[in-house]
Amino acid sequence: MINRREILETINMIEEQNLDIRTITMGITLLDCAGADSKIACGKIYDKITRCAENLLKTGEQIEAEYGIPIINKRISVTPMALVAQASDATDYTMFAQAMDRAANEVGVNFIGGFSALVPKGYTEGDRKLIQSIPSALAATQKVCSSVCIGSTKAGLNMDAVGQMGHIIKETAEISEGAMGCAKLVVFSNAVEDNPFMAGAFHGVGEPECVINVGVSGPGVVKRALEKVPDGDFGVVAETIKKTAFKITRMGQLVAQEASRRLGVPFGIVDLSLAPTPAVGDSVAYILEEMGLEKCGTHGTTAALALLNDAVKKGGVMASSYVGGLSGAFIPVSEDAGMIDAVKCGALTLEKLEAMTCVCSVGLDMIAIPGDTPAETISAIIADEAAIGMVNQKTTAVRIIPRGKVGDMIEFGGLLGTAPVMGVNGFSSSKFISRGGRIPAPLHSLKN
Repeated sequence: MINRREILETINMIEEQNLDIRTITMGITLLDCAGADSKIACGKIYDKITRCAENLLKTGEQIEAEYGIPIINKRISVTPMALVAQASDATDYTMFAQAMDRAANEVGVNFIGGFSALVPKGYTEGDRKLIQSIPSALAATQKVCSSVCIGSTKAGLNMDAVGQMGHIIKETAEISEGAMGCAKLVVFSNAVEDNPFMAGAFHGVGEPECVINVGVSGPGVVKRALEKVPDGDFGVVAETIKKTAFKITRMGQLVAQEASRRLGVPFGIVDLSLAPTPAVGDSVAYILEEMGLEKCGTHGTTAALALLNDAVKKGGVMASSYVGGLSGAFIPVSEDAGMIDAVKCGALTLEKLEAMTCVCSVGLDMIAIPGDTPAETISAIIADEAAIGMVNQKTTAVRIIPRGKVGDMIEFGGLLGTAPVMGVNGFSSSKFISRGGRIPAPLHSLKN
């Protein structure tokens, strides 16, 4: 039972500390839309998405109004499109992305994810066609997000796909308007099937026909809670974060269950990730600095982030039996005012960010690098990040934007914010990437 004090506390967190529901994401299977005629298949895709999600936006707005809880995004994820489109006669899958985009615009959601391929061990023909279509698909659509899983702990790393994705990212940056194409493209290791966050959301084949997943946020709430224990030791810090994460997750569970009931769709998971925004105070970097770091990126940052990530998960699992997705702390540069400040003053480098991804919930997210960075260097950055995920049995990802030169600021707008262009190591990785083949799975993958 939620008492009056808890209600008032939640209202305060919403009004003063940027607490919100970051997204309600409806997952929809499209496997039954596959067919030999690509035009008919695209018609089925449009029809099913619009039928399943016709009330998603309205329901989210009703819950916002009735409970006073901000719901920032309403989104859709679908079956990885490579699995659906490969039954068709199409050689270019851009038309499938356009069908997704039309449906997203019709129902009024912010983004639709699932223009995706899963290739940890190798390609099907559908995977090849989809990956080759990514640059044109993202240039031709507004709301479609794309992802490619190139490795896992069980399978190892598909280095042919890693090498290809460096070129795909470069091509996407060249033909997409502004930098938005690359902002909608992520490369994964150990991708999860119930992730409600973009750009990596897709509806996994192990998921129900249709499902509601919710992603919560609240870095500002956590920072404010830590301000009240300025002299507490790390045990006190961890307990404070756990209790705060519990409250945040309870709110997410309430919204998820209510949306599920009203839409007549099963409730899937609450992803309790701390997802920052460009708003002042809504920053993961500021949480780390509240623990005693002069600036995010200095020595001790990785340890502080490890504590934060673990405490968030421990607090969340006590509040909900259905925690999933990625769950932890995101460290996107462009979406976090504190991270941007740390990059600008030189405290935070690409190499330090990579170290931090060993203990955060995702990886190198929304990183701008010089536009003249070679494709092979981008592939090598992906390989490093994927290896961290593979060996540590965690999800890691790379969402990287090659544009401008070091020191430039790349504007995205909205929740995506502004990214400072970061320098990369100038030595070549070309010969390493050109080897191709597969990096074998680690020994601890053999658990059966």
